[in-house]
Amino acid sequence: MDLDLRKAVLHNISGNNTEQLEATIVDAIQGGEEKTLPGLGVIFEVYWNNADESEKEEVLEVIEEGLKK
Repeated sequence: MDLDLRKAVLHNISGNNTEQLEATIVDAIQGGEEKTLPGLGVIFEVYWNNADESEKEEVLEVIEEGLKK
């Protein structure tokens, strides 16, 4: 079986509005299941590929601060 996880995740969230996307992200994080990590990675990849340099810098700073806690 040839499963392209990236395509599957994108297919599942394609067309979702902001509330649905937020619910997907929050549910994945609150659920704490390892199986949701690849999906969150795909969502982050979409963000990263569409963010400008200042947005990327801001998210990196937030991540850096979060890792210090």
